[in-house]
Amino acid sequence: MPPISRELLRALPKAELHCHLDGSVRPSTLLELGREYGQPMPAGDAEALAEHMVVRDARNLEDYLKRFHTTLSVLQHADALERVAFELVEDAALDGVRYLEMRYAPVLNTRGGLALGETVEAVLRGIVRAERSHGTRARIILCGLRHLAPDVSLELARLAVAYRDRGVVGFDLAGGEAGHPARLHAAAFAFARCHDLALTVHAGEGDGAASVRQAVHDCRADRLGHATRLFEDERLTRYVNDRRIALEICLTSNVQTHAVASYDLHPLRQYFDQGLNVVLNTDNRLMSGTTLTDEYLHAAKHLDFTFDELAAVARNGFASAFASWEDRCAMLEAADREIARLADCR
Repeated sequence: MPPISRELLRALPKAELHCHLDGSVRPSTLLELGREYGQPMPAGDAEALAEHMVVRDARNLEDYLKRFHTTLSVLQHADALERVAFELVEDAALDGVRYLEMRYAPVLNTRGGLALGETVEAVLRGIVRAERSHGTRARIILCGLRHLAPDVSLELARLAVAYRDRGVVGFDLAGGEAGHPARLHAAAFAFARCHDLALTVHAGEGDGAASVRQAVHDCRADRLGHATRLFEDERLTRYVNDRRIALEICLTSNVQTHAVASYDLHPLRQYFDQGLNVVLNTDNRLMSGTTLTDEYLHAAKHLDFTFDELAAVARNGFASAFASWEDRCAMLEAADREIARLADCR
């Protein structure tokens, strides 16, 4: 077969399920918002700022997360949130993404006086405008944060439920993982689940398989963010596989945070060969200097994924979306038609 090209993988219909809004700001937009709101930026032009924001010096997850101080400094205004949400959907559409779930922690966007609900309303406005302009569908996952009090997570879970029928499709737990157990936030997840909201949890990225176990059993996650070290617990891996709990894989950010030593050593290949439900994602387009097409290329180059295997991963994304069964079936049917055309052209 001919080599897998960037153009082919950009054309591949994809769903992205793990993408942080505040980690995916365009460098040019970051500069403009900094000037507008009087927030100094670490570089004076978009190219230099883009280079600065890509994390190449992190020792761990916590170091990686420090870059968010820069983007959050300007995401304290409704107009900024709306703009960044619109541009993220636009960038995803140009990257062949047909369905996008963006996530963020609204509690981090209230320092300038915005109410929690105002942050959601602003992001929803950006999404609606982008869908009309570009056709890519987008939804929101709201995040609690591990290092904050469990009561804060519960408040954010209540917020997510309040917007459940208006574009919020899930609840998540993010932030520094080591030393901040997910089980402390179980009440927030119980509230979200009891109100019919889907659940995902960052786990196994900055800590071991025991952290993944808490996400699965204490928080009852429908999907797992990263799950990079899930393989360390064979029995839990079988449990996750048997129940088709999706793994939101983020290759580049896992290398940057030293969750893995290199692309070549990432367990994605192992997970896929075992039949686990794996989905590729960017995590943070800005901090990781990546696109979803890039992530698919890394899987092909470093982990020997074929086009057919990558098409199967892409299908997993649509099948595992926090969307209705009818919508998932429709997206899969449309994706299958596009994939068949691409395969015929190879």
